[in-house]
Order: sequence, then structure tokens, then C-alpha cells
Amino acid sequence: MEIPTMAQKMAEGKAPDVLFWVGCAGSFDDRAKKITKAFAKILIAAKVDFAVLGSEESCTGDPAKRAGNEFLFQMQAVTNIEVLNAYEIKKIVTTCPHCFNTLKNEYPELGGTYEVMHHTQFLKSLLEEGRISIEGGFYKGKRITFHDPCYLGRANDVYEAPRDLIEKLELELVEMKRCKSNGLCCGAGGAQMFKEAEKGDKEIFVERTEEALDTHPDIIATGCPFCNTMLTDGIKNKEKEKIKVMDVAELVARAQDL
Repeated sequence: MEIPTMAQKMAEGKAPDVLFWVGCAGSFDDRAKKITKAFAKILIAAKVDFAVLGSEESCTGDPAKRAGNEFLFQMQAVTNIEVLNAYEIKKIVTTCPHCFNTLKNEYPELGGTYEVMHHTQFLKSLLEEGRISIEGGFYKGKRITFHDPCYLGRANDVYEAPRDLIEKLELELVEMKRCKSNGLCCGAGGAQMFKEAEKGDKEIFVERTEEALDTHPDIIATGCPFCNTMLTDGIKNKEKEKIKVMDVAELVARAQDL
């Protein structure tokens, strides 16, 4: 895919409306790359004037901060802020709630203040503006449950944007017993993704997957690459691979036949 970088845009004397912050998972994880591509295809189809940082993008520092290394977090954050401010970035959209939360809530005190949107919020705004259409009943008759990412839901009170998009897809949305503000973590947040599980009776991702399976879904949807990984592992653990774990952006892209 030919995606312009901020450096290329700047060289042409242009300032794009939106910076798409890809994130580490979206850049390097093979599964998350599919989410990145799906979202980029939607942006292109909607004729959104956007760019990415490319090799100038670094980790936001979220895993370092959650793991307790505040010094490393601030080093990473300040480096990113210098790049963002040099390009005079005003609006950022990202497919990762961890990046979303860090850029939105923790960068301002270090000198980086931007309008930051999660991709489900941005997709909803494109839908409301008539720039994308997801009618057509591609998923009609399918059952879906939505897992609320911690840093999107409880941390930032974003619950309805992904659900509004799912409802437009004409899917039957069935909520888990723990959802929205009472949702259960997938087990990856707080940098837990990068360490071995501690001793206990059951791993969190298995518990959460069981709750999702209790809704008898055809699809488990989420809006976070980390949640996607954990729930996919849970589905494999339960040998239920016929059930798909998909990001909301992938659902929208497929409904648009992108």
C-alpha cells in the first residue's frame, strides 16, 4: 500500500488533516498489521487527507510506564513529542487504545497537546458525515459480542462508538455478562502482555474468552490489537477456531468490500 509519510507531505509543502498513529503492534505484529491495512483502506476510500510518521514513529512509552519505568517512558514520550510538534500535528487517530490513552492523557503534561481519536470514534464521524457507507447486510444474521478494551472503555469512557458501528452492520449484538464499565480485562494491559502469567487457577484471557463464548457468537469483536491477540489465544485454547476474532475496522472494511 502506498501510504504517504509526514516527511513526504512536508516536502510537498502540504499539511495533512490527520496523522494516523500506527503503533508498535500495528507496525510489527502480523495479525495487527491486517487491522492497520483495513483502517488505511477505509481512510483512502473516504478520501481522508492523512499521513503516517513511518520510521519517525516510536513507541508511545505505554508499556514502559505501566511496567514502572517512568524514566524510559518520559524519554520515549519527549522524543515523540518533538517529532509531532515539529510537524505541527493537530489531530491524531490510532487503532490502539493504549496509544490513544497515552497520547491523549499523558502527553499534554510533557508538552504534547493534540486532538486524539480512537479509530472507532473516527469511523463513526466518517459515517455521520456520509463519507463512508456500511449498509448492505454483509453480516446479516450473524451474532457478535464486543469486548471493551480497558484503555478505551473504563479509562476514557468510550463505549458507544464501536457499538454504533456494529449496529450499522446489521449484526445481532449480544453483550457479555461483564461489559462496558464492568468489563473484564483481556489480560494484556498494564504491560502484562510481555510477562509470563503468575500462579493462579485460571489465566485472565481464558476467563474472558469463556464469557465471550457464553454469548454463542459467530464473531468476537474488539478495538485493540492486544485484546485481539489475547482473545485469539483464548479461542485456540478452547479449540473454537471457527469463531472469528475481528477488529471493528476489519468488519467495516469487509462490509465495504475493501
